[in-house]
Amino acid sequence: MHVRAVFVKWPAARRGAERGLGNSETHGIILEQPMTSKDLNVIFDLGGVLLEWNPARIVAERYAEHAHRELIEEKVFRHQDWLELDRGTLDEETAIERFHQRTGFARDDLSGLMDAMRESLLLKRDTWALLHELHGNGMPLYCLSNMAASTFRYLQARYDVWSVFSGIVISGEIRMIKPDPDIFEHLLAKYGLDRSRTVFIDDLAANVDAAQQLGLHGIHFRNAEDCRAQLNAISR
Repeated sequence: MHVRAVFVKWPAARRGAERGLGNSETHGIILEQPMTSKDLNVIFDLGGVLLEWNPARIVAERYAEHAHRELIEEKVFRHQDWLELDRGTLDEETAIERFHQRTGFARDDLSGLMDAMRESLLLKRDTWALLHELHGNGMPLYCLSNMAASTFRYLQARYDVWSVFSGIVISGEIRMIKPDPDIFEHLLAKYGLDRSRTVFIDDLAANVDAAQQLGLHGIHFRNAEDCRAQLNAISR
């Protein structure tokens, strides 16, 4: 298989250089020969695909005791309230108050946890390299993410990378959430996409399954190399 080197120029963050991202740094990344199909729409998830997302690591860095880590993971990140934050039916101030009531941790501590969560959302270089190559070859790209609207506004201010997308749908802005069918139908209708020529990429199997049941192609994301191979297979 033919391989070529692609050099991706990473944009500087709007509020200074970010961790892991230089100020207008250039990095050589080895990729396969680019795909040429321009009539295939590709929808990317954010957390776990284009952005780092590891709640367990965030918690481990902030809480020394194992029992405290378990409590935070269960009562914050795995609780229904986290989904309601993503859905946009719960604001962060109210969520922090509920976290406080359930865990007993100070409100300031929990507010700091939310800040740490946002700060941990670093760009995944290898996936962005793939995305930029697809964009450079004329493939329409979209974003569909479960995320609080306030978190996405933070990311928009932090990273100047969003212009590669032809459309972006954030769950917290429209009060819909994956894997509910409505959010997929919303994106397809809003941008006039043919589901039979649309690929959805997500790190959660349940979300991929939901998209496939609606007639989209689905890729369960593991890493950029595997994602590229699956995209190549679909685009043939």
